[in-house]
Parts: sequence; C-alpha cells; structure tokens
Amino acid sequence: MNENKALTPFRVDIPQTDIDDLRDRLAHTRWPTPVPGRDDRTDFSRGIPLVYLKELAEYWRDGFDWRAQEEKLNEYEQCTTVVDGQTFHVVHARSTNPETVPLMLNHGWPGSFVEYQRLIPLLTDEFHVVVPSLPGFGFSTPLSGTGWELARTTDAYAEIMTRLGYERFAAHGTDIGSGTTGRLAAIHPERVIGTHIGSDRRLLGLLGDKFPYPDGLSDDENAQIEAVRAEYEAERGYLLMQDHRPDTIGAALADSPVGQLAWIAEKFRTGTDGAYRTPDESVDRDQLLTNVSLYWFTRSGASSAQFYYESEHSGIGLVMASDVPSGWAVFDTHPLMRRAMDPWKAIGHWSEFTEGGHFPAMEEAELLANDIRAFFHGIW
Repeated sequence: MNENKALTPFRVDIPQTDIDDLRDRLAHTRWPTPVPGRDDRTDFSRGIPLVYLKELAEYWRDGFDWRAQEEKLNEYEQCTTVVDGQTFHVVHARSTNPETVPLMLNHGWPGSFVEYQRLIPLLTDEFHVVVPSLPGFGFSTPLSGTGWELARTTDAYAEIMTRLGYERFAAHGTDIGSGTTGRLAAIHPERVIGTHIGSDRRLLGLLGDKFPYPDGLSDDENAQIEAVRAEYEAERGYLLMQDHRPDTIGAALADSPVGQLAWIAEKFRTGTDGAYRTPDESVDRDQLLTNVSLYWFTRSGASSAQFYYESEHSGIGLVMASDVPSGWAVFDTHPLMRRAMDPWKAIGHWSEFTEGGHFPAMEEAELLANDIRAFFHGIW
C-alpha cells in the first residue's frame, strides 16, 4: 500500500480543558514530607531539591502563561507528515533568501523543538531551518508501535527532507540528535553537506563505555577523567530506567505534572565549581516550562522514554561519516575533551567554550549560532 506523503499544516492549540486540568493537578499536588536539613534550593546532590521544586511548580501553576508561549511557537510554519506509519511534527522556518541552504536541527531528551526557539531566528537569514520531533516526542505522537530507534528515525528524517523538497542539506544535533545527525551523514553522504555537533564535558563520562580511552594519559589526567565519569555515574538513574523500564516510569510521568517537572527540570541545572545554578538560572524559566508543558500535554514523558529502550536494545551503535565535513562545538568544556574525542584531529572545525552546557541552544544561543555559521561558511 502506498503511503500518504502529504505535508499537513499544523498549529499548536492545546484545549483549554487540558490547561485547566494541569493547573488543578498542580494545585492538588501530594508533596513528599521534607527531610530535615534539606532546605537548600541549590543542593542537587540527591536530585531536585523539594524547596526549589515547589517554587517552580507554583510559578507553573500561577505565573506561567501557556497561551502566550503557544503564540510564540506558532510564529513558525509547522506541519505533520506520516512516515512508515508514524506521525512526525516538523517546524519549517524558511529563510527570506529562497536559494539558501536547508539546515536540520536535531534535538534529544529531555528537549524538543522548543529547545531551538531562541536559535531559529539567529539562523534564518542564512538557512531554511527544519526541526523534526523525534518519534514519541512532542507532537510526533502517539507512537505508532514499537521499533522506533535511531536507524529507523534517521531514515524517516531523510524522507521528511525529500518531502520538503530538499535533496541536499546541512545538519546539527545535540544529545540523541548528534546520533541522528551523524547517522544521516553516514547513510546518506551524497545528501548531507556537513554535520555540526553540539556537546559538553559530560561526554567524557562515556569513555570506556561508548568511546575508547585515549592513549598515553598521565596519572593526573586519568584522575580527571575518572572524576567526570563519577559525575556521569551519578546522573545515570534516568538513563537506566528509560533504557530498561520505560513503562514503569512512564505511568508516573503521564499522571503527575510535578513528577514530569522534576524528571525534566533537574537535568537543566548547571554545575559551578562544586555548587549548582538552578535550572531557571541556567535557561529561561518560561522556555523551560514551555518544554515541560509540551511533554505534559502530549503525554510524551512516557512515549519519549520508549526511544531509549528501543535504541538500547536495537544493537545499533553511533556512526559518523568519515567523508562528510564535520564540526564540533563543545560547551562547558574540559581540557582533555579534544584529546579524548578527536585524538587524530580528524574533525576539521573544533570550538570550545567555557560557557553553556548540555543545552547550548537554550543556554548560549548566540555562541552556538555563530559557530554553526562559521563551520558551514568554511565548507561552502
């Protein structure tokens, strides 16, 4: 049977009953009993502090204006299209220059197309910007079935670019999006002009697991790597749950908005010399809550976790194309970052920044936009 390849115009329009239900649930939250001595709003050593979570939830209920944020999201052209039985949501922000290059922006978890809200207007002078939502994320819901992992998603993204009329295109990604970006170039090198990856020091935590240790490290350098690995190990709780038991956590995320808020917001706090900046000190509070609201309204807290399970059990690893130009921008960098990730200096464009972190499009949009432009100017 031939698949309907239509691009259906889309606008965000959450029913008022869903907004009222969210506020009602927030007003009737059943809070944990506070642990004595745990009243520091920046102490994330055991997860998101209760005192800070209450503060953020109160603002979400009484101060946050979803309709105003919805209006901002609808400033950009959007569509949905069905690929391999799955509905995909796509933002398509066209440049005023019709002859310019298309650029796909690939998000990860716990991001969404909202993650690129501040970045898009910084790029549309030079690119047609395309932001697809991963299957099970945002409005790329509900899931059509099992089996949506990295490879199948990458094939769907290539088909989406074809339907939009783009035979050749550039790609940028962070988190899971770096996987779809790299795989697009590896599987479709004739179509991908170049790939730009946004990363941060946490990638060092994957040494010995996803990436090999670099050769010739001194005792002090090994100790530095082990310190980052220890930090990463403390972060892996969400990963192990979503990799192996997505249905269990999914039930809680679909039923409790504060549970969804805690699950996502905690990942946006930023380390600062042994202490932490709270999530809304690291990124804009309204943008953060727009992202969390999107997960809540679409129930994609549960369905996005399925992507982790599928990828973990697919047997498919990360791939990068050796013959497609690539660039990296590393935020909140570490002195050993390039030595570990690019020991042969094979990546032609490598930038490092002390600012930002895992969500550069939200944290340092101008730095990221400038680096994307610089990389692609260098290969055109």
